[in-house]
Amino acid sequence: MSSLGSNIKKLRERENISQKDFAQKIGISNVVLSRYEKDERKPDYDMLKKIADYFEVSIDFLLGREEKGNQKEDTLEEVNKLVKEYGIEQFGFFDIEKWKDLSSEDIEEIKKHFEYVVFQAKQRNKEE
Repeated sequence: MSSLGSNIKKLRERENISQKDFAQKIGISNVVLSRYEKDERKPDYDMLKKIADYFEVSIDFLLGREEKGNQKEDTLEEVNKLVKEYGIEQFGFFDIEKWKDLSSEDIEEIKKHFEYVVFQAKQRNKEE
């Protein structure tokens, strides 16, 4: 079972954010964050919630009680596999940095457009 501190550190490193930057984002000093990551200090409930919300995981995941952390990440791994399988990685469509700027409404619009293009392709295939 992994510790709270190691889970916070893994999530922070996976997001490629420095201790200093992450500490600023959640409103603590980087010294306090460092102590959390070394399991020398435990955050209170409000801070746990803030950290979990930032990384889009449950508090149980942070505490090591739950193995599955981020459904979004699991889905992303599946999408990446399909992108490679179908040879569409060169389009840049799956550049995560671009997606980070999109709202949920933007993503829904992309989904609708994609579904429409797929529908059109199916219609063309029926006609042929």
